Amino acid sequence: MSRLSIATKSVAQTTVEHLYKDLERRIVASPPGLCPVDMALAFLRLCHAQTCGKCVPCRVGLGQLSAMLESVLDGEATLETIDLIERTARVIADTADCAIGFSAANMVLKGVRGFRDDYEEHIRHGKCLASLEQPVPCVALCPAGVDIPGYIALVHEGRYADAVRLIRKDNPFPTACALVCEHPCEARCRRNMIDSSINIRGMKLAAVDNAGEVPAPERMPSTGKRIAIIGGGPSGLSAAYYLQLMGHQTTVFEMHKHLGGMLYYGIPSYRLPRERLDSDINAILSTGVEVRLNSPVGEGEGKISINDLREQYDAVYISIGAHTDKKVGLPGEDAKGVISAVEMLGTLADGGTIDLKGKRVCVIGGGNVAMDVTRSAIRLGASTVCTVYRRRQVDMTALVEEVRSAIAEGAEILELHAPVRIETDENNCVTALIAQPKLIGKYGRDGRPAPADSEQPEKRIPCDVVIVAVGQGIETHYFEEKGIPIKRGVIAAADWSAVENAPGVFAGGDCVTGPATAIRAIAAGKVAAANIDNYLGYNHVIETKIDIPAPKIKDDPACGRINVKERPASERRCDFDAVECKLTPEEICQESGRCLRCDHFGFGIFKGGRETKW
Repeated sequence: MSRLSIATKSVAQTTVEHLYKDLERRIVASPPGLCPVDMALAFLRLCHAQTCGKCVPCRVGLGQLSAMLESVLDGEATLETIDLIERTARVIADTADCAIGFSAANMVLKGVRGFRDDYEEHIRHGKCLASLEQPVPCVALCPAGVDIPGYIALVHEGRYADAVRLIRKDNPFPTACALVCEHPCEARCRRNMIDSSINIRGMKLAAVDNAGEVPAPERMPSTGKRIAIIGGGPSGLSAAYYLQLMGHQTTVFEMHKHLGGMLYYGIPSYRLPRERLDSDINAILSTGVEVRLNSPVGEGEGKISINDLREQYDAVYISIGAHTDKKVGLPGEDAKGVISAVEMLGTLADGGTIDLKGKRVCVIGGGNVAMDVTRSAIRLGASTVCTVYRRRQVDMTALVEEVRSAIAEGAEILELHAPVRIETDENNCVTALIAQPKLIGKYGRDGRPAPADSEQPEKRIPCDVVIVAVGQGIETHYFEEKGIPIKRGVIAAADWSAVENAPGVFAGGDCVTGPATAIRAIAAGKVAAANIDNYLGYNHVIETKIDIPAPKIKDDPACGRINVKERPASERRCDFDAVECKLTPEEICQESGRCLRCDHFGFGIFKGGRETKW
């Protein structure tokens, strides 16, 4: 009888696995602006090295593709080479025996079709269309262009007030964003090449938690120009802030009784306490912004006409938010006990309450709003809360930490179940949500696998309340009637925020992009302020007189990331008080010290000054 032994990893295999992890970290840290041809060639060579070499498409074809891509980079190719690359890749994708071959070829196909201009630019002029306008990954990925390495360096030295001043140069909502921003800046942080990204949102939170009251900058001399801003949300207030600093007088017309837009009416207080939001808004108003609450723009008694605003003001900025709820279209959606997420969050924001004590609640949706109402329902005393989602939990658009926190507080996530109808009793009251189990299917254009039909029987989920959280809409009918162009349900505005065929009218935020994040709305307001300033005949530049600490030459060993802690789930699920805890001085010092200061080292040294780039 032959002897068997347990296979153990050799030193070589262990080393290879570590190299793969290093490669994955390098890919994660790939900054925006990379040459797509060069990147395609690098991945193609990696795939070619992984092939077994048995089939011709992989062994020969991938090598030929690599040679052609290299000729494009070397300036030796012609425009016909691009067509040859596409044909060759298509043949390999259709004939390769394994996933390595056809996936590598498909990657090249996507690159050629999506970045053809870059290929042609290499051939015609020997260079890439990609530029180094902002080579610092975190700054490039921040919609508002906040100087992230700068304020992290200030936090590291304990200069919290200066850090807040630097943030406000590009984002007048430092506190709100410190609490609720989805931190896209962390996605390509170069620290990923060593361990994991800097907790950038956490460092902003450290700044606002320790800075105290930081007054807004002084205004520039008055220009005598007046701008009307329709909507007092993050976009409208951001535009008002920067226009005030430039010397223009702004008036904000807000239909609700509170400023803040969806920051106030769409985010529960346990995530964004109202007094913290008010600290940002009060700093904005201190610049002299005039505010008219309970002043909707529209037709009828008590409403203001946009035509009157266009006549009375030098420019108008439309920044209405997404305050209308979307219907699912399910049978029984009009039953008693069915409420929308927008209605629920708005009621709570205005100081009202919704009686959910002891009730069974089903939430339909998988985004951040769905998690907000899920967690709010728990705090309102619901006996059970089940979030029903037609895809997998991993495919949810909600932040991972929001889903994790909801589960910790007692929510159930029922994945791969598509709501079919709402069951009611003889009084038209909700008794159950009927859902159809799904299979996970093929990937769609959004990069997520779509749910597919299943032969499993429908599932009955007993409940007393159904909360619909499948998105919000924008009310644009009035503006369309007044000649403001509308396309696909949003206002048609150019990239520089000017509304088509409406001189002096600008628009930005959710009413142009559809429902988006707070930081994108803030960025839209900043861009609009600059373009309104130019439209009025000026070219103001907002600067900061803050001395950024010089980077220190030091070792950067791998070090774990410090995350913001939360109150215990058993405690926080019982109230609407703030969930997150403050970072300690020791945690702040360690985490801020992990920053690699890409604004100084590497390509970062080529970036411009710290004045606002409009």
